[in-house]
Amino acid sequence: MPELPEVERAADAITAVGAGKVIERVETNEDTIVYSGCTHEEFVSSTRCNIMSKVFYIDLEGEGKKPVLHFGMTGAIQVSASRLADHGPTLSRTFAQIHGAPTMHYRRKPTTSEPWPPRFTKFILHLRDPAASQGTALTQIAFVDARRLGRIRLCDSPMTEPPISALGFDPILCMPPLEEFAASVKKRSCPIKALLLDQSFSAGVGNYVADEILYHARVHPEQRCNSLTDVQVAALHLQTSEVCRIAVEAKADDEKYPENWLFKWRWGKGKKEKHAMLLPSGEPATIKWLTVGGRTSAYVVELQHLTGEAKKGKKAAKASCFYK
Repeated sequence: MPELPEVERAADAITAVGAGKVIERVETNEDTIVYSGCTHEEFVSSTRCNIMSKVFYIDLEGEGKKPVLHFGMTGAIQVSASRLADHGPTLSRTFAQIHGAPTMHYRRKPTTSEPWPPRFTKFILHLRDPAASQGTALTQIAFVDARRLGRIRLCDSPMTEPPISALGFDPILCMPPLEEFAASVKKRSCPIKALLLDQSFSAGVGNYVADEILYHARVHPEQRCNSLTDVQVAALHLQTSEVCRIAVEAKADDEKYPENWLFKWRWGKGKKEKHAMLLPSGEPATIKWLTVGGRTSAYVVELQHLTGEAKKGKKAAKASCFYK
């Protein structure tokens, strides 16, 4: 599922190609699942995009409701290839994932160029640049969703209505101070990985981002929140902010992620070949997987230790294969 960095990347794409343009027309396809609380005929669209965790909305001039979008598992924004070229090679690379040539290692790269309009399109915005000469091609932005797990809503006040109003803090926009963060964490008894994935606690943090936070904080995914030390909580507070900042600044391009990130090595589950992740000491690292809160978690055995009472429930976890 797209996480905060991927959604930030999509919002940047819409803003870059759509800000200041006039909506000439909107194409929509009926989908009573993806369109939530509104019909496709009621849908209107965008000039400026704002993000709150995994949800983003499109600002429109004038009165009326604003589109609020959630990608779900397979939702994506795609921009017509000709429009990408107008913004130069740098933006074209930035939009690679959005346009259909993802760089993320856990996604299959398409072997051929995709048709336009894309398959599984839910809407297409046709945007005109008021400053452009007559006859200039319109910019086209499409929202696609193959598995229909995304959602398209219309809200009068996106920040004060569900789903955004039900979200917890955004690590980029409104990271709480350490004291507030610590109090919120330590009153829980669930595993820390499960808490990080709870969108009502930390909005936008998904599976790989949560694992990255825990790795850099040197905290085991199964460690119970109320058993964390003050030092561990402080490390989690710092790394929640830092990991999200770095991922967003990289525009979710994994090639730009630091080489010391667990992300670079975590995708080898079930493979027999050896990988080259090293500990700070220079020795080989042991990566192991287990299930926490229904999600697969990767961690480094030598650096992330389960301590105290949390060890007693260890057998409930589903340990998986590992490599060294």
